[in-house]
Amino acid sequence: MDAEIKASSTAAPDPGEKPQGRKFAFRKLFSAATISVMPIYAFTLLFVVGPLVYMVVLSFLTRAETWGVIKEFTWSNYKKILEPVYLKTFYESLKLALITTFFAALVGYPFGYFMARLSAVWKRRMMLLLMIPFWTSSLIRLYGWIIIFRANGVLDKILMGLGIIASPLKLLYTYSAVVVGMIYALLPFMIFAVYSSAEKLDWQLVEAARDLGATPWQAFITVSFRLTIPGLLSGVVLTFIPSMGLFFIADILGGNKVILVGNLIQEQLMKARNWPFAAALSVVLLILTSLMIALYRKVSGVKDLEGLV
Repeated sequence: MDAEIKASSTAAPDPGEKPQGRKFAFRKLFSAATISVMPIYAFTLLFVVGPLVYMVVLSFLTRAETWGVIKEFTWSNYKKILEPVYLKTFYESLKLALITTFFAALVGYPFGYFMARLSAVWKRRMMLLLMIPFWTSSLIRLYGWIIIFRANGVLDKILMGLGIIASPLKLLYTYSAVVVGMIYALLPFMIFAVYSSAEKLDWQLVEAARDLGATPWQAFITVSFRLTIPGLLSGVVLTFIPSMGLFFIADILGGNKVILVGNLIQEQLMKARNWPFAAALSVVLLILTSLMIALYRKVSGVKDLEGLV
C-alpha cells in the first residue's frame, strides 16, 4: 500500500509546479523589462533630477568673496529677490510675457483653427511653411529683424515710399521691437497647440448646432471654442513660460534696455559670479513654471500639453 502511494505521488504532477513556473517566467520578464528601461531612468536621474537638486541645494549656499561658494546654509538669496529692483524685473518679465501671450493668442488661435479646416494637402503645406523658419538659427532670424527695424531699413523705406512717414522711425532697441521678436519666436507654438486641438474636433457637432438653429457665431462659441480651449490654454503655457526667459531676444532687439529674469540670471552667473543667487532666481522661475502647468491641468482637465503629444 505504501509503495502504491509512493508511486502515485511520484507520477502525479505537483499542483504547485505550474504556478511557480509562471511566477519564474514573470520575474524573468519583469527583470528584462526593468533592465531595458534602466538607461532612461539613469538619463533622467543624471541629466534632469540631478541638476535640479544641485540647483536647489546651491540656492541655499553662501557666495564666496572671490570665487565659488561656501557651504553655509542661508536664506539670504531668496530674501534678496524681495528687493524692489529684482521684484521690478519679475514684474517686467510677467508684463512682457502677458503681452506676448495675448497677441500670440490673438493671431495664433484663428490661424490654427482655420488651418485645421483645410484639406489634407494644404495642411501639409501650411505645416511646412511654419516649420521652415525652425531650420534656421533663431539668432540669424532675429538679426533679420534688425535689418527690418533699423533706421533707414526695410520698413522705413517701405513706409516712406508709401508716404506714410516723412522721416525714419526709431523702432530698433525699443520695447515694441522686443515684443515683436517674442511674438515672432513663439507664435508657432500657439498655432500648433490650437491646430492639434482643433484637428480632433468633431465637425459634425458644429453642423448639429447649426441644424438646431444656432448662428455661425453661436455654434463657434458653444461648440468649437469650448472644445478647443485645451489647445488654447496649452498654447498660452507654451508661450507664456518661455517668454520670461528668452533673454537673447531682449538683448538683440532691446539693446539691454529691457531686462528679463533670464537676463538677470545670466548676469549673476557670467558677470557677478553669484551662483547661489542665480540658482535662487532659477528656482523661483521654476516654481512659477510649475504653477502655470498645474493651473493649465486644473482648468483644462488635460494632463498633456496639446501640440507636443
